[in-house]
Amino acid sequence: MRILFISDVYAPRVNGVSTSIATFRHDLVNDGHHCTLVVPDYPAAGEAGDSSILRVPGRLVPGDPEDRLMKWRALRGVLRDPLCNDIDIVHIHTPFAAHYAGVRHARRLGVPVVATYHTYFEHYLQHYLPAIPIVAARSLARWFTRRQCAELDALISPSNSMADALRAYGVTTPIEVLPTGLPTQSFDRGAGLRFRQRHGIAPGRRVMLYVGRTAHEKNIEFLVDIAAQVRQSVADALLVIAGEGPALPQLMRRVGELGMDNHVQFIGYLDRRQELLDCYHSADVFVFASRTETQGLVLLEAMAQGTPVVSTAVMGTKDVLAGAEGAVVVPEERTAFANAVVQLLNDGGTRSLLGNRARLDARRWASRAMALRLGEFYQRVAARYVERPDALVAAKA
Repeated sequence: MRILFISDVYAPRVNGVSTSIATFRHDLVNDGHHCTLVVPDYPAAGEAGDSSILRVPGRLVPGDPEDRLMKWRALRGVLRDPLCNDIDIVHIHTPFAAHYAGVRHARRLGVPVVATYHTYFEHYLQHYLPAIPIVAARSLARWFTRRQCAELDALISPSNSMADALRAYGVTTPIEVLPTGLPTQSFDRGAGLRFRQRHGIAPGRRVMLYVGRTAHEKNIEFLVDIAAQVRQSVADALLVIAGEGPALPQLMRRVGELGMDNHVQFIGYLDRRQELLDCYHSADVFVFASRTETQGLVLLEAMAQGTPVVSTAVMGTKDVLAGAEGAVVVPEERTAFANAVVQLLNDGGTRSLLGNRARLDARRWASRAMALRLGEFYQRVAARYVERPDALVAAKA
């Protein structure tokens, strides 16, 4: 099929959305599909030679220097490119300019339009619109979601929990549960010792790791508090936080307040091709406590490197951790969480056993299988669309 991906975010911006797009797109192309991608332009975007990625000029988002807001006129101009018009389906990945442009473009061409619901906005808006009361922010998010989903021919949810939440909102658009898979290179063994040497971490020091955007909704401050509690039992324990984002200054303040400057290390974003693999492999335990994940890809990435996980299981992480033998699932309660981490840090035999099991758990999420399912999903949506009388009218308009 000829697919048009459109998103308000993509590499070099690092998050779950850009990772999902890149992973699915790579496997779809390898399976014989043609996939054009329309995304914002960033400094040093760097896709030399890939003419199927069309970059749209944008402007900075106030208060969020990582993101770009695509300029509407420029976006409409890019969508006139022949690559964007010789397509069978439009796949939207974000709910901002990409959504409105994507729906409009699909209706103009008379092709179906689908979207992946990557972000749990009900718990997102309250952190970025603090002036709005929580109840009002959640109500706004649900109304916004229902309205946008009603414009689509089908919807993809990365997890069962997110699909259930959408149905509870009153979304009636057909929903396909389809998580992002792990590409083959995720299982290439990283060089943990090399990572430790590069970042000044002693070979024998026991390391807790968090990877991901340092955003308020990720509940990373809870992990900092856990690290302070773990330190009481494991004197050399170090929490490594790999990522950047708007909550970083607040997290650094919290580390200072707890006197944990020598026990928490911030290292920013890492190159996904090798350094991130090294980072995962360097850790003794991966820790996670986000309340808003629609999937939780970083859990799978850590497990693929044989790093056991201690995590809560909320929203999408429930699906990832269901039946996982390389993870310890705990409630969001400091003592229980800290005790689970301490037990693993102090017991190398159990760590090794869970690490081996974690790699087997991750194998169940191979990206190629997920991409095949996505291709079949496109075919079903396209077949249903052709059967609809209003679709035929739209195609002739």
